Amino acid sequence: MDNNSQSEEKEPKSWIGKKWKSGISLRKLHVWLIVSMILLSGIVLYSTYRMTITFIRLADEVEVHMEMENAAHELMDASDYLTENVQRFTINGDLRFLDNYFTEAFESKRREDAIDKMDTDPAMKDALQELNEAMEYSVELMGQEYYAMRLVIEAKGYTDYPKELNDISLSAKDKALSDQEKMERATEIVLNDEYYEQKDHIRQNMQESIEKIDKLVRGTKKAELDSLRKDLGLVHCAVLIQILSILFIICLTSHLGIHPIIRAVDRIREDSPIPVAGSREFRYLAQAYNKMYTRYRKSLENLNFKVSHDKLTGAYNRAGYDLLLANIDFDTTYMMLFDVDNFKSVNDNYGHEVGDRILIKLVQVLKGIFRDDDCICRIGGDEFVVFMVHSGNAKRKLIESKLNQISQEMENTEDGLPPVSISVGIVRGKDVEDPARMFEKTDAAMYEAKKQGKNTYIFYTKE
Repeated sequence: MDNNSQSEEKEPKSWIGKKWKSGISLRKLHVWLIVSMILLSGIVLYSTYRMTITFIRLADEVEVHMEMENAAHELMDASDYLTENVQRFTINGDLRFLDNYFTEAFESKRREDAIDKMDTDPAMKDALQELNEAMEYSVELMGQEYYAMRLVIEAKGYTDYPKELNDISLSAKDKALSDQEKMERATEIVLNDEYYEQKDHIRQNMQESIEKIDKLVRGTKKAELDSLRKDLGLVHCAVLIQILSILFIICLTSHLGIHPIIRAVDRIREDSPIPVAGSREFRYLAQAYNKMYTRYRKSLENLNFKVSHDKLTGAYNRAGYDLLLANIDFDTTYMMLFDVDNFKSVNDNYGHEVGDRILIKLVQVLKGIFRDDDCICRIGGDEFVVFMVHSGNAKRKLIESKLNQISQEMENTEDGLPPVSISVGIVRGKDVEDPARMFEKTDAAMYEAKKQGKNTYIFYTKE
């Protein structure tokens, strides 16, 4: 004990400094860490919010860009659609193409919609001007297209046609042409070089409109991307600081809490005092534990073997059981109550000497199966209690394996003793709120095993 105490007093110098010999307070450290994490989290959230807003603005600009480009293309697509249908109509005179043409021109009105869509954004003023010029060329083309369609109507003798063509008058020269010549003249009007020059003007204006849209949006994108890079840099810095802070916290908590606890657990398993190290609060707990440990060891040492042990079996007797019950940490202990099944019949059939030898055998088997630290008590005629200490996290399968080994040993007749079975009740200490009721719960579990046919074991289940 003296050597252990001296080694505990010679603690290694902490990297925190000599002035913290009494240990850092976890309470103060906890408050400081919470404040630091709140500040860092606030910076990260703020930076993320700014970056999100910038990204949304950038996405909106891209969407506007796409909408305006689509508007410019819509105007060209509509113009091409009109051209396609008027050309088909002049070639074969099919009224379906005439209907398609006027449906696009006066119902779908994609060209006008494109102009209106771009007109909603004042920043698109220059691009809109180019689009308006393209629209003007498209309208001019419609005059030629109306004239070509009128020629086809005259050639085919159609009487049901759009009213917009009523005001179109053919020249005397064209009116004098034959029906076939009128069809050829109509086709020539919408396929000649002059017609396609007008179409090229439309495409040129549309392309210039798109270029101006691109130029405007590129400038906006650049400004938003610059802002996004700054915000991203801020987020990177905040995240880096947070990562470093987390690493610092891990090191600090390991030094002040985790490692001292791990060392303490190892010492407890070794049944020795724990080092007084770590945080101020843990040092206090270590000192309190060491005092309790010292008192506990002195109490055990002061036990008179004859007073505390059963003369027949060598297990603790009732007095020893009571003393253990007052000093054991039940949060880390399993209590097991063993009862020999039909023991009275064994005494009646084989005699008390054989019965005594069976009890002695049971204790020897228990000592062989359980650890040296575990405590075996005889509390009644054929009733024995085992305290499986420092086993708060013991797996149920481990305990079941031990109990099965005990049953096999007790049923083995190689020693000349008759086979006996046992019933066992098992209770984990931390499942019982009141340690005073520990035996009551264990006894109830054992009797439940008896009710289920004996030769079995029952784990107490927390209600």
